[in-house]
Amino acid sequence: MRAAALLVALFSLGVTLWGGLQERGAALAFAVLVLVGELARWSGPDVREAAPLGAAGALSYALLGEDAGRPTHHGAFQVVAVVLAAGLLGSVPHIARGRGSAPDHLARRILTVAFAAVCFQPLYGQGVFEDWSGPAYVLLLLALLVLTALCDAVLAAAATHCRTRWPFGPLLREELRGLLGIGSAVCATGAVMALAVAVVGLWALPVFSLPLLLAQLSCRRYAAVRATYRQTIASLARATEVAGCTPAGHARRVAALSRAVGIDLGLSGPELTVLEHAALMHDIGQLSLVDPVPAGATACLPVEEQRRIALLGGAVVRQTGVDARIAVVVERQADPCREQPLPARIVRAVNAYEEKARDAGPGGPLKALEELRLATAGDYAPEVVESLARVLSRDCLTRSPVG
Repeated sequence: MRAAALLVALFSLGVTLWGGLQERGAALAFAVLVLVGELARWSGPDVREAAPLGAAGALSYALLGEDAGRPTHHGAFQVVAVVLAAGLLGSVPHIARGRGSAPDHLARRILTVAFAAVCFQPLYGQGVFEDWSGPAYVLLLLALLVLTALCDAVLAAAATHCRTRWPFGPLLREELRGLLGIGSAVCATGAVMALAVAVVGLWALPVFSLPLLLAQLSCRRYAAVRATYRQTIASLARATEVAGCTPAGHARRVAALSRAVGIDLGLSGPELTVLEHAALMHDIGQLSLVDPVPAGATACLPVEEQRRIALLGGAVVRQTGVDARIAVVVERQADPCREQPLPARIVRAVNAYEEKARDAGPGGPLKALEELRLATAGDYAPEVVESLARVLSRDCLTRSPVG
């Protein structure tokens, strides 16, 4: 993806420098808009679009046919060159601070903008859309933006797949789900700005970009609240380690591996969040025990004792005021396999694997996985165990279960 983006960027820059910059005022205005969006870019585990204002500005420039009633002639290559220059300049502060993955972000931006510009600018320049007016023209822009958003979702899923080796299908489904949120706002804003500039000129850009910028600031505040919420859950999860009920890092390892299994099984973003938080707090019921479980290994306890600890943990989680769905997963992690919701099945299998592999020596991971497979007749869900095996094989976690 980076190689393709580099080729497109270099070719577009060369063509633009050779032919000269058309409509310099419009190019500068859109470059500033994209630059502001890139400077306001933010990152986080749940971020779908890091720079929504920059994305909307770039897409509106790619679909710009007129400026205050005057036809434009900038073409697809100039669109890519302007977005490239603004993106590079806007990435400098983020690279200096070591935040985010600037190359992947810029590569996606270049390829998606190139796709939109190539679909629109040549046909517009040839007069294909001269007879399109009113609702038909609006629907045309929206259709092109939807196709561009789908292209961006494929590129985002492909980049994550190459980086993490997680299955491409679930990653793509999650990206497509994300289009219903900030993705739809970016598409709508891009279309509105392109139409507004065509009628009233470049003064429409600050007017129509302000709502999206304010929405981005609100999302950043919401993300900060989510981060604080997760830190609170992580602190509660560490209580069992501080009390000596479980080994250090056990909850964190179970949560990370559970999330990977959930992704492999195609859980959505909110479901993954519940799964991860429940995995972090799955042992919190041990704080209510008079006699601690040796090494915190609950997988080897009698079933009734496991259920008692799980119910105690669910009661503790409910008192903390976190999402009730987390408490349900914690409570039901020791229920009969067929009666459990999928997140509880995942937590149960991953916790058992981590406990069995932890103290079994060099061959512990393989031995633990074999024990889980032999117990799929009643104790563990077969699909979860096989997913766990795929994750371990893909991520090479079998070599270091406690790393």
